[in-house]
Parts: sequence; C-alpha cells; structure tokens
Amino acid sequence: MEINLTDERAFILQAQLSVDQAEGRAWGHKVDAFGTMAKMGSLLQRPKDEDFKLVYKEQRYEPFWHVVCDARYVYERRGDYPLAFNDSVVKAVTIDGVEYQVCNGEIMLAGLEHCREELHADVFFDGLTSARTPALSDYLKYAAVEIPGDDLDDFSAGESVVVPPAARASAIVHEVLIEMIKSVKAERILEDRIDVAQIDLYYRPVYAFQYRWLSRGKEAIVEYDGLTGQWQSGGKTFQQYMGKILDPDFLFDVGAETVDLFVPGGGLAIKLAKKGLDVARGSRKEG
Repeated sequence: MEINLTDERAFILQAQLSVDQAEGRAWGHKVDAFGTMAKMGSLLQRPKDEDFKLVYKEQRYEPFWHVVCDARYVYERRGDYPLAFNDSVVKAVTIDGVEYQVCNGEIMLAGLEHCREELHADVFFDGLTSARTPALSDYLKYAAVEIPGDDLDDFSAGESVVVPPAARASAIVHEVLIEMIKSVKAERILEDRIDVAQIDLYYRPVYAFQYRWLSRGKEAIVEYDGLTGQWQSGGKTFQQYMGKILDPDFLFDVGAETVDLFVPGGGLAIKLAKKGLDVARGSRKEG
C-alpha cells in the first residue's frame, strides 16, 4: 500500500464583525445571558443598565481541523458464475470451445473480475472537543489567510487568545485513515493507495463578554461568532491561554509513525510529501 501525506497548513479566518460591534450587540443580550427566569423577571420590571457591569471581554480564535482524503483500490480477482438451465434435456454446454457438464441443472463459469473502489473523506473536527462537526464546513466560505510555516512557532493574534486544539494533527489523520484503509482479497493488486490531500487547521474569531449583575451578585457570558454574527449565552472564556503561542512541533506531527500506530510492521510503502514546515524549521535552527 502507498500512503501519501501532504503538508499540514494553518489558516486564520478573517472576522466579519469587529469586537466593538460585537460588544455593542452583546450589551443588548446581557439580561438574556442570565437565563429564562431572569428574562421573565425583566418583563415585569426591567433592570436598569447601571445594575450591570462588563467585567471581562475576550477576543479569541477557536480551532477546527479539515482533513480531505482519497483512497483508490484497483485489483483483479477470480469469480464463479452459476448458469442455470430449466430444460432437463440439456446435459452439456460448449462456450468458446470449452465444454461444460451440466450438474443439478447448472454449470459453473469462472471469470476474472476487474475491480475498482474509490473512497472519499472530507471531514471537519471541532478543535475543542475533537468531535466530527460537518457544520464547520460553512466557515470555508469566509476569507482566510494562511499562516506561513516559519511563523507558526511565534504566531500570535495581537491581544486575542489563540486556543490550541485538543488533538494533534496525527490523531486526527489517524482517525480518518482507519476508515480508508481496507483489506483487499485479490489475485493481483494493480493500485492500492491513499492520498491525504489536506490537513488544515483553521482558527475562527469568537468574542466573549462576561457581565456581572451587581444587585444579584451573579455573572454570565455572552458569546458572538466573529464570522456569522450569531450569539449565544452560557459560554466560557479561555484566559489561561492569554499570551501563549502555538507550538507547531506539537500540533503538526504527522509522519510515518501515524500509520504505524494502527499497522505495526505492516510493510506499508509510505510516501511523505515534502514537509515545508520541517524545512522551514530546519533552516531557522541553522541560522
């Protein structure tokens, strides 16, 4: 089997909503963020704005993975084909100069089957949970800027929090490859390959606003999606990642050992595409 792995890449999606715009909209949902009871109570007696205070706001980038993989199996295998006869007087049949004896009302023909199987996977993984989330594909319609490989190890997004994904690239690719690799029973295998065409890490902008309801001593968070403009309550903040940068050696670790994880000693012919990240890091270390 031949497995081709492409270079890993990282992208940052360009916000469609500024933090100031999101903050203005979030203020209008501050009461909603405290739950249904608070919202119902506000219908009877609307709380005053001065009873609320913005205690923390956060611009952050949340990760998700996009992996595209294609598998192709071309092979030949033997097959038997029974041919039944309803007329009991038929005792033998000659086909292409070969005579076949009829047994129990049928003859058995042998053939060589020419087979081709093609598999395709286009998968999105939530970077915080590693769960498959097809809806993340909607974000690809927004403009994205690639983070150069030699900038990954000192990448930061200004005052924004860059949240690292829960799973490395190797774990994500490993999960996809397990589904693409299959055992083929054949007389002859003509082509047996898997191409991992994309291993992309995307960062999308999210804004979080933490409010304190002073008279009640409670706090709640309103989140805004920096691309779609959608808001939700009950979110969380990631202050622990403030000021931290990405570790490309940790995130982008796909290689031959990725396949070895589930095919130990399988003798697979693994072709690795030129690793631009490795080349960039090597040149920087030499310099």
